[in-house]
Amino acid sequence: MRLAWSFLLSATISAGISLSPAAAHASYQATLPPALPGPGPLALMDSTFDLAQVAPPPQEDAPPIEGPADFSPAPAPEPETRYRSLGSRMGAAKWETIGLFAYVTATQAYWTDETTHFHFKDEGWFGKNTNNLGIDKLTHAFNAYLFTEFLGARIARKTGDRARAAAPAAMLSMGLMLYGEMWDAHKEDSGFSVQDVIFNTTGAALSVLRHTVPGLEEKLDFRLLMMPNSSIYTFKGKRHYEQQHFLLALELAGFRALRSSPLRFVELQVGYRGKDFTNADRATGITPKRDIFFGVGVNIKQLFFKDSRSRLGRAIGSGLNYFQLPYTAVYDY
Repeated sequence: MRLAWSFLLSATISAGISLSPAAAHASYQATLPPALPGPGPLALMDSTFDLAQVAPPPQEDAPPIEGPADFSPAPAPEPETRYRSLGSRMGAAKWETIGLFAYVTATQAYWTDETTHFHFKDEGWFGKNTNNLGIDKLTHAFNAYLFTEFLGARIARKTGDRARAAAPAAMLSMGLMLYGEMWDAHKEDSGFSVQDVIFNTTGAALSVLRHTVPGLEEKLDFRLLMMPNSSIYTFKGKRHYEQQHFLLALELAGFRALRSSPLRFVELQVGYRGKDFTNADRATGITPKRDIFFGVGVNIKQLFFKDSRSRLGRAIGSGLNYFQLPYTAVYDY
């Protein structure tokens, strides 16, 4: 301790600083600047602090501060705003529509033999005296329905709204079917049929109804059943129409109360078919037959493909909404 005090005393003396309290106080006061007029220390502590007296007053006419221009790309609009109009939703399936247009062109060109000028033809409805007992009318309805379903699914994939995709898909489908009817209008063995146009509209409207009425998509299917004949499959003509059975299938699995019961594997079906109406049958005097049939079927999709994780399994399950497998139902022909 004595050593420390001796060191401090020597340093002070060498620096020329007096250790006298009075002298030290006088020396400190001499170094201070002259006192400014104003309240004393106690008055300053008692006064209130006003931020307005410290901060500069706002400049009313000051120009806004502008930063550098932002050249970053704008964010992509959300689907609900990007596809708000009917035209934009139709445009969401433009490439699919072009593909179907090419398909209709190719098939019509393949089936067209002799052509003539544009003309109308009254083909009738479902009478026994009609050319194909109305099977051709249901073919038009099913094709329009299938086009609408496909285009609606593609539009919904981009827009995220299946119900709002139904109407634009139906309009595109009816346009494609009308284009195909223009080909028929120039064929010698057919013509522009008002009945065909009505059934084109019916098929497209059924698809719209199926996707806009809540719960109907899970319950009701419009399907085509192709029954094999002696040639297994006939590509065109009246024998081709004889193979076609069109039906509506009511899936019991679509009802909430039956989803956990064994009835979920059951379908109730009603359909229409025609037979014995080929030219050879008519020539021999065989009376054409038309049948409205009822049946009970097995829901193959529910049985094997309901929870399929593979792409192939999901594709097969989706296809079963539109095509009925032969021999998977019992009918009252």
